[in-house]
Amino acid sequence: MSRILVTGTGLFTPKDSITNEELVASLSTANEKWNASHSEEIARGDVEERVMPSERFIVKASGVGHRYVMDKSGVLDPDRLHPRLPLRSEDELSIQAEMCVTAAKEALAQAGRTGADVDAVIVGCSNIQRAYPAIAIEVQNEIGASGFAYDMNVACSSATFAMQNAVDALRAGNASCVLVLNPEITSGHNNFELREYHFIFGDACTAAILERDEGAAQGESWEVMGTRLATKYSNNIRNDAGYLNRSEDGERHPHELVFRQNGRKVFKDVCPMVAEHIREHLQDLGIAIESVKRLWLHQANLGMNKLIAKMLLGREVELEEAPVILDEYANTSSAGSVIAFHKFRNDLVRGDYAVLCSFGAGYSIGSIILKKYSD
Repeated sequence: MSRILVTGTGLFTPKDSITNEELVASLSTANEKWNASHSEEIARGDVEERVMPSERFIVKASGVGHRYVMDKSGVLDPDRLHPRLPLRSEDELSIQAEMCVTAAKEALAQAGRTGADVDAVIVGCSNIQRAYPAIAIEVQNEIGASGFAYDMNVACSSATFAMQNAVDALRAGNASCVLVLNPEITSGHNNFELREYHFIFGDACTAAILERDEGAAQGESWEVMGTRLATKYSNNIRNDAGYLNRSEDGERHPHELVFRQNGRKVFKDVCPMVAEHIREHLQDLGIAIESVKRLWLHQANLGMNKLIAKMLLGREVELEEAPVILDEYANTSSAGSVIAFHKFRNDLVRGDYAVLCSFGAGYSIGSIILKKYSD
């Protein structure tokens, strides 16, 4: 059986960025206005006063220090608190396709490929900007790829689930070179109105090229030793935005149509699930945990990543063993673990084992066990 290789990755980073200080200042102004306008309801106990945010709380709760966004002005406007994205005509490239093309060009260059070499495009992310036509098909057309393309959504695990789909297509002979893309505009689904959520997310797009070894060009590559997916239903991370909202016979709170979570419950549930998932995956492949040189974990929360790594290795981990991008990118949903892979792999040598792992809403967990194949 042919080896399946990851031969290139790419990253799109938005030009706009927001510091914790800027975010706290914006929400503080917004909360002061909200509390003043709801003073009577607060006094009666009908609603709770909105708590003021702080930079200390953000760092302590998440490890997030900064984020990139597609639009800064709308997010920081206390009277708006969400991105301001100009409407594009149907003749223009969509915003998610534009992100994808930029990331794809870098991945293709690393892999020594062109768009014409690609015969499958998979776009996986937490939110697709439209129902159809698929963003993946738009990208396929833009880069001159052939074959087939489709969009998929498994929230924060969309990248690893898409990679397994790519591996399956390659092994089945349905494709020879697959482009996996993760255009995450998380600022569009984030709730910037509430202290508990306003700091969590940032925007980015990642790309990865997967192909069989006999067709791969010379250069750096990583062999896919195995993939594993798991899901378990939970309401602890939820977003009810959907095309049926306008037809629902009832009234929803606006906060139901953006990201929300029970953070403490998620932390307690997910950490042991992820550690056990990775442990069993490695055991089934006959790979000792001690031989794993790098953990590229989903970038949601610094505390979660530290605990998962400690559960796996039985000790505190060094930063280089499980690198973190939260201080710069925040939580970029499915793109996070791929950003870590993209940025923190050059020091590894041929034969080194590593784990790319996502986890999030669903609950969903995806793990890709990789081995450095060539330099």
